[in-house]
Amino acid sequence: MAKKVKLSEMTDMFKDMDILSLEGVTIEGDVEIELNGLGGGFDPMLAALLGQENAVLAQHFARLASMFGVPVGIGAPAAGVPAAAPAISPALAAPKLKDLIPAKFDVANIAEWATQIQEVPIGNTSADGGSRGKRVLVGGEKALPFFPDAPMPNRNQVTIDVFDMRIGLAKAVKENYDEVMDSPGEWAKKNVEKFNADMITIHLISTDPLVKDTPAKEAAKTVEEVLQAVDVPIAIGGSGNPQKDPEVLARAAEVAEGERCLIASASLNLDYAKIAEAALKYDHDVLSWTQLDMNSQKELNRKLMKQCNVPRDRIIMDPTTAALGYGLDYAYTNMERIRLAALMGDEELTFPMSSGTTNAWVPVSHGWLAHH
Repeated sequence: MAKKVKLSEMTDMFKDMDILSLEGVTIEGDVEIELNGLGGGFDPMLAALLGQENAVLAQHFARLASMFGVPVGIGAPAAGVPAAAPAISPALAAPKLKDLIPAKFDVANIAEWATQIQEVPIGNTSADGGSRGKRVLVGGEKALPFFPDAPMPNRNQVTIDVFDMRIGLAKAVKENYDEVMDSPGEWAKKNVEKFNADMITIHLISTDPLVKDTPAKEAAKTVEEVLQAVDVPIAIGGSGNPQKDPEVLARAAEVAEGERCLIASASLNLDYAKIAEAALKYDHDVLSWTQLDMNSQKELNRKLMKQCNVPRDRIIMDPTTAALGYGLDYAYTNMERIRLAALMGDEELTFPMSSGTTNAWVPVSHGWLAHH
C-alpha cells in the first residue's frame, strides 16, 4: 500500500537514524504539488507560484542529497523568494503618464465675500495722547485668515499673559518665569524683551473673592506697574467673578486712561453696560466675550453698539477657544462660521477676533489676536 511522505518528514527521518551516507539506494515515487486558491482560468501569477513551489522542492532535495553524501553544486534558490513573474501583456499594462494635466489657479475675491472686517487699533502712542511705544491694528480683512483671495492688511498680534500673583504652571512654562512671577512688571518686561510679545495681557485673578479678594484699588496699582514696565499695548482682564469684575475693570480702566487698552471683558453674564461705560469714558477698547455660540455673540455685539453706544472701531470679539468639552475643532468651526457670516454682510459680526489659546494649551491661534 502506497504511503504519502513529505520531503520534510523524510529529511527528519534520516536525521534521527544517524546515517552518514547511503549507497545503491533509489527513492521512487510521485511528487505532488498542492496549489489552493488559484481559481479558474489563466492567472499571470501562476508561473510565479509554481516557481515558488519548485524552489521549495529543490531546497528539500538538496538537503537530502547532502545527507546521502552526494556533493551539492550551486545552492537552490532560497525559499520564500518568488521567481520573477512573467512579463504582462502590453494590453494589460497601466498606461504611462506622459504629461501632467495642466491646471490654472486664479486668485480673486469671492463674490459672496463683499464685507470688510472692521479695523480696530489698540494702544495710544504719544501722538494719540498715550505713552505706548507703538499702536497695533487688528482686523481689516476681506477673506478668511491667510486666504490668498485677499491680502491681510494687518498681521496677527500675540499678547502674552502676566498674572498679578504666583500661580501653578506646567514645568516647561514655570522654568522660564519662576524668577519673575512675584513681580507683574518684571514678568511683563521679560515677555516683551525675551519673548517678543506684541502686547501684554494682565490677569487680575487675585481679586476673586475665593482667591485673595484683592480690592479693586490695589489691583489698579498692578495695572499701573505693568504700564510703566513696558510700552506695548496691554489688555486688562479680571478674575471672571461676575460680581467683582465690573468694579475691578472700571477702576483699571480709570488708572490706564488714554492708553487705549483692551478691557477684557464685557459679557452677557457680567454687567457689560458698566464695563462698556468705563471703556468709553477712559478711551479704551472692549472685548466682547461669549461662549461658543454665534447667536450669543450677535446679541452681545448688538447690545454694545445699540444700548451702550460703543463705536464699531472699539469692539473685538472673543467667541471662546476651548480644548476640553466642546474641543478645539468646535471652537475653530464656530470662529469660521462667524467670520463667513461677517464677510457675507452680517454687520453684527464684522469685528476682529481674539483667541485665548493659553486656555486651550496650544501654541497657535486660529483667531486674529492671540492670547498666549
